[in-house]
Amino acid sequence: MRILQLIDSLEGGGAERMAVNYANSLADQIAFSGLIATRKKGLLEEQLHPDVSFTFLNKQGMSDWKALWNLRQFCKRHQVQYIHAHSSSFFWAVLVKLTLPKIKVIWHDHYGNSEFLEKRKAMLLKIGSLFFYKIIVVNELLLAWGLKNLFCKEVLFLPNFVLLTKETAPIDLKGNTGKRILCLANLRQQKNHEMLLDVALKIKIKFPEWTFHLIGKDFHDEYSKSLHEKIVRDGLEKTVFIYGSSNAIVSAIEQSDIGVLTSLSEGLPVSLLEYGYFGLPVLVTTVGEIPKLINESNGLLADSEDVGSFVDSLETLIVSSDLRASLGEQLKKTIHLKYTETAVVDSYLKYIQDGK
Repeated sequence: MRILQLIDSLEGGGAERMAVNYANSLADQIAFSGLIATRKKGLLEEQLHPDVSFTFLNKQGMSDWKALWNLRQFCKRHQVQYIHAHSSSFFWAVLVKLTLPKIKVIWHDHYGNSEFLEKRKAMLLKIGSLFFYKIIVVNELLLAWGLKNLFCKEVLFLPNFVLLTKETAPIDLKGNTGKRILCLANLRQQKNHEMLLDVALKIKIKFPEWTFHLIGKDFHDEYSKSLHEKIVRDGLEKTVFIYGSSNAIVSAIEQSDIGVLTSLSEGLPVSLLEYGYFGLPVLVTTVGEIPKLINESNGLLADSEDVGSFVDSLETLIVSSDLRASLGEQLKKTIHLKYTETAVVDSYLKYIQDGK
């Protein structure tokens, strides 16, 4: 099999991490594994397996015909059979298929706002689905939405999976050892960092030595500006630390004691799987597929936007190292059983080959 992963950028988002994970996992399982970033490079390029054929198109817009031609030529040169298009990259995958009709387009829906699907603009996607071979989704809500709204009815829910690569450099987290709370999430409104800052303000009163560490892309937009201003306004400069993007995920997790997510909406967040892979105890909101993974035996849940409940649960974890150890160990067992490369990629390859 000859499969190309197509993704908009290689910045550290969930869709981007999964594109890299698939490309890396397939590198030693199939005849050809490639990855193309159409619009922007990023830190994840450093994590690509040496056997993954990588190209950057430097696309300047939807009508950049030179970049589209280069994509087409890449597919011809490497005899690509399947384009696995992640998120918005489906459009260019379809354009290539119109000129190389033997290519089969697999679209991967990573839509993060799955709790708000009624607001999704999907006319172009619906038209594009006429040319899809198969669809992969990251949660059950997207599965139902795809079957209802898209022309392609070959839709499968496959969970995200963990595939960690060697890190080029560690990260040095601030704060006191044994008292760090980690949040792996890009600075976007969907991730609801405002709530996390409200939580931090309350935790600071009772547990002033505990600190919060936010790792993820900082887009330096109005949302980012509001977070930085809130940190200063609430006197959290020595409690909350924002690091920006980093590939040193393992290093950050190993230095942390609790992993959190305060998201308004999710699919199945890769960061949650990474927390669990290393046995980090978690407190997360009840959105997307999270409640199907996290239960009372392997983690704590709080309703989205319920600051009081989140604070109470976080205090429970802070005061009990035994509970943290127990929850972390149980989550690690769950992740290693169901959400690793072997379990997911085997299903992926079988799905692709069925009906070929």
